[in-house]
Order: sequence, then structure tokens, then C-alpha cells
Amino acid sequence: MSIRPVQSHTKATPTMEGAGVHLHRAFGFGKTADFDPFLLFDDFRGDSPELYTAGFPWHPHRGIETITYVLAGTVEHGDSMGNRGEITAGDVQWMTAGRGIVHQEMPRGDAAGRMHGFQLWANLPSSEKMTAPRYQEILAGQIPVVTDDDGTQVRVVCGSFWGQTGPVDGIAANPTYLDVYVPPGTRKSLPIDTRLHAFAYVFDGSGTFGAASEPRPVPTEDAYGRTMAEVDNRSLVLFSSGDEVTVETRDEGVRFLLVSGKPLQEPVAWHGPIVMNTREEIETALRDLREGTFLDG
Repeated sequence: MSIRPVQSHTKATPTMEGAGVHLHRAFGFGKTADFDPFLLFDDFRGDSPELYTAGFPWHPHRGIETITYVLAGTVEHGDSMGNRGEITAGDVQWMTAGRGIVHQEMPRGDAAGRMHGFQLWANLPSSEKMTAPRYQEILAGQIPVVTDDDGTQVRVVCGSFWGQTGPVDGIAANPTYLDVYVPPGTRKSLPIDTRLHAFAYVFDGSGTFGAASEPRPVPTEDAYGRTMAEVDNRSLVLFSSGDEVTVETRDEGVRFLLVSGKPLQEPVAWHGPIVMNTREEIETALRDLREGTFLDG
């Protein structure tokens, strides 16, 4: 087995999106080749409704898939296909925009006013940019949870892991999307297909990713020259190649999302929520919006 070294690690940065939602962006709207096939990752959380209830009113998407995972509170959803509903703690919404969809997402806090969720954008290959839009709503109880003997627990949202397969299917990037908890004082190795790009996003606790056996400054290398990183809340870890990710905890556990997908290696033309392969395709999408033909099949 070959351990994936840490290629880079960064902190998510505060930003504002939608009609005034305060969030932290781990990556997006910039150089995303290292994360291919993923384009953007946002962490939206808050204890005060004024930070998030303005929400993300009606807006278009084309050429991508959006994945929303909620930990606390609810997100009300509506789209141009007629889907209506809400996802709450532990639920997932996976939307394939394809040739075009218009939707809105409105966060609502729980009884204590707390809201916490993530949104990931996955690119579509050129052959599927103009496919029919599709919507999958996955309830918390449908997501398999596997627990190892040492207390490590993994929710399998998408892909296969430790003999379980997540309920989200038919995704072009063939991703694996895991919610992982590793308890205190544990060293854990998690397998990942060598052909996939992979990243971890830590949202609770702390841990050391890479090949560490002793605590070290960040960044550093182990005795074999393999890069490692000690990270905590709102930290993004991008891995190099290998067939397993290792994480070690000490006085506290760590909880993180572990996401991997097959790179498309295609050109990216980007205009906000519309992502195509060429500038001409972007211009076509904008013209379709102006002329009212964006949703035409």
C-alpha cells in the first residue's frame, strides 16, 4: 500500500454568496485542476439566522452537478422541474443541472437557530453537459453507516467503501463522498483508488494527515520524505497520488469529508453557476438565458 502524501493544505476563507449568506469557501472560482472533477466547495454554517436566511434565491445552472449535505437545520429547495421539499440534518440533495435548471435553496436553522451544511460542485464531462437535468433527494436513514472495531465511523453518501455502497447513483464523475469520524488516539488508513483525485475537509476536531507517527510542525515531512499536515476545523487537505489516506488523532477525534473522483482532464469555461468547455458554449448559455430558451430541451 502507498500512502498519499499531502500536496497542500489551506484554510477555507470567509465569503458571501446568494442574497447574503455568510460562508467559508475551501476552493472554487480559480485554479481547480488539482481538484478535477470538482469545481467548488463551500461550508455554510452559523448560529444566527441573519447569517444565512437570505439564502440562494432563484438562479440558473448548466453543465455541472451540485451536492448539498446538511448537518444541522434545513434547506428548502425548489426547481424548474417542479421539485419542492426540504432536506434536514443528515440528508443529501444531489442535483444534475445538465443542459439547464433554475432553482433556489433557502437555509433555515434548527430550533436553536443553528445551520450547518456543505455544497460541492462536480463538473460534467463534455458528452454530458447537455444531458437532461435530474434531482436526487437522499434522506439520512438511507445513507449506510459503517463502524470499525476502533470506533472509526464512516457515512457512505456516494460510491463504495468497506463493503457498503452509498444511495446516490448515476454520477458522471464516479465520485466517492464519505463523512468520516476517527476517535481520539487512533491512527487510521482509508483506501482510495489510485486513479482518483482526492481531498479531505475537516469540520470538527483535529488530526494529522499523511505518514506521521509523532506530532510535527505544519507543513513537514516524515522520515521517508512524505509530506504530512496537522489540521483542524475548516481545513482543506489535497492529497497526491497513492492508494490510501492516513490520519492520526491524539487528544481529540476528527471529523471530515473525504471526497474523491476521476479527473475529466477537459478544458473549463466558467461563468458563475454555468460551467462549459468553451467560451462559445458560455455565450450560448447566456444567450439562452436572455432569450428565455435556457430550459428548452
